Amino acid sequence: MTSLSPQPSLSRIRVGSAPDSWGVWFPDDPQQVPWQRFLDEVALSGYEWIELGPYGYLPTDPAVLTEETARRGLKVSAGTVFTGLHHGEAVWEKTWAHVADNAALAQAMGARHLVVIPSFWRDDKTGEVLEPDTLTPEQWRNLTSLTERLGKQVRERYGLEIVVHPHADTHIDSEENVVRFLDGTDSGLVSLCLDTGHYAYCGGDSVKLIETYGERIGYLHLKQVDPEILAEVRAQEVPFGPAVARGVMCEPPSGVPALGPVLEAAQKLDVDLFAIVEQDMYPCAPDTPLPIAQRTRAFLRSCGA
Repeated sequence: MTSLSPQPSLSRIRVGSAPDSWGVWFPDDPQQVPWQRFLDEVALSGYEWIELGPYGYLPTDPAVLTEETARRGLKVSAGTVFTGLHHGEAVWEKTWAHVADNAALAQAMGARHLVVIPSFWRDDKTGEVLEPDTLTPEQWRNLTSLTERLGKQVRERYGLEIVVHPHADTHIDSEENVVRFLDGTDSGLVSLCLDTGHYAYCGGDSVKLIETYGERIGYLHLKQVDPEILAEVRAQEVPFGPAVARGVMCEPPSGVPALGPVLEAAQKLDVDLFAIVEQDMYPCAPDTPLPIAQRTRAFLRSCGA
């Protein structure tokens, strides 16, 4: 008779979840669960940490949100912003206004991070191509220099660290583009939010990235892709939104990458890291997320997290 040895505790990893795992992509949408239900169910699933999600989905009054999270035993790890900084100075003021609202709420909730997602080059619902899928040298310079500026100002004004999120259908997606972005930005101002699902979606190896650029990894999003569906949507050039509707992002541990090795590699960095579960499921039936979230939390515990 053999017994399974317990997994080592991932003591530097703080696990949480996000509105995204409840099918929430927008501040207000009739297909999404009410914010009260999200908070109830994320706490019921055994998570202590959450992200704010799209600005305006959760209450934006810090007093209200503090009361609602505290009575459920929840704390906020980060806010999320969307940017198009490769467009240059022309978009700075509009970008900063969006960032400031999110950063102020995140700061008021005790968060330390702001997840920065680049703008999509094609519409994530219709698939309409909005601009070329590659950047010019000038656009790369805009992207790197203005992201550094963003990191500096967010830190100085709000005490938050920005973590840039490589994302499907954006210009920071593949290993080549992620490495180019990291090599072109100041490590003291810009860190990465490594989303394991998006990186796999775009052909990257999360463990390799952690092992190679560990000092730049400031935050994790835990996600898996279904390899068969991924092959279909890549072959058919399906936009990200419709790909999600097909189920390309799947429940762990049925997809790739294996999350155990990712978490072990992150633990070896010997820094405190948030690892926030994000299973893209928009749109989804309201009763779908809770059992998935409970199973996912149990799976992560079995990995030591």
